[in-house]
Amino acid sequence: MNVSGLLAAHTSPARKRAAFRAGLASGQLQRLPGAVNPLVATLIQEIGFDGVYVSGAVVSAELALPDIGLTTLTEVVERGRQIARATELPVLVDADTGFGEPMNAARTVALLEDAGLAGCHLEDQVNPKRCGHLDGKAVVETAAMVRRIRAAVAVRRDPGFVICARTDARAIEGLDAAIERAKAYADAGADLIFTEALVEEAEFARFRAAVDVPLLANMTEFGKTPLLSAATLTDLGYNAVIYPVTTLRLAMGAIEDGLREIATAGTQAALLGRMQHRSRLYELLGYQRYNEFDSGIFDFTVGE
Repeated sequence: MNVSGLLAAHTSPARKRAAFRAGLASGQLQRLPGAVNPLVATLIQEIGFDGVYVSGAVVSAELALPDIGLTTLTEVVERGRQIARATELPVLVDADTGFGEPMNAARTVALLEDAGLAGCHLEDQVNPKRCGHLDGKAVVETAAMVRRIRAAVAVRRDPGFVICARTDARAIEGLDAAIERAKAYADAGADLIFTEALVEEAEFARFRAAVDVPLLANMTEFGKTPLLSAATLTDLGYNAVIYPVTTLRLAMGAIEDGLREIATAGTQAALLGRMQHRSRLYELLGYQRYNEFDSGIFDFTVGE
């Protein structure tokens, strides 16, 4: 009996990293929705996306904290590990500023490698950071960010692990300065550049014309960046796109509406048509495969 992928992903971290790198070099846009949890990562894989993203803003929000650098390295690594375990897809994780000085950024990369992640991004904000689409951000000097990247690259044991450099300089120093920073970060060894909080399609085009390494676009809702389609980003020559908080926003909108309905009506009866059915949840979780694996232990019956 084939039990691969039953309790954990069958694909090794090295193969996931190789797949991520191959995707970035393929000429096809790599689409990475954000996963709120491992179950959502399972659904992202089933629907046919290219990878999974773990957003720092989502990790913070799940803990009922704002995205202002309050989460710890341990919390981010563990959430990344849980999600990477559940999917055959490569997982890219938000590592904020690396949780400290260059040596801290190096340790961050080492722990994320151990956790099975395919890559991480480090940003050039002052530590502690804040959400990239808030005003009042501050960035470190270019040389300081270069040291972060070099430290991360130096400690990397699997050369397949992707080091992505995010620049938040557009909103602070202007587009030209952000482009120059991106070039410096690529020279320091970054494999992928994350262009945060660009304000129009033409800015994406200017980044692509100026920077030779793969580029990642952030299509987050309600921020400073217009929501460009996958087709548009492909035409612009971008290599990857993340939808970092989309699944959380969808879920929380539905949860809030449902709770208010229960509070008002006293029952969830009117909500049943909007819920994922139990049979569909069981399908995603693979109940039947667990039953087949060891019917002497898992002797339940799947179905309604």
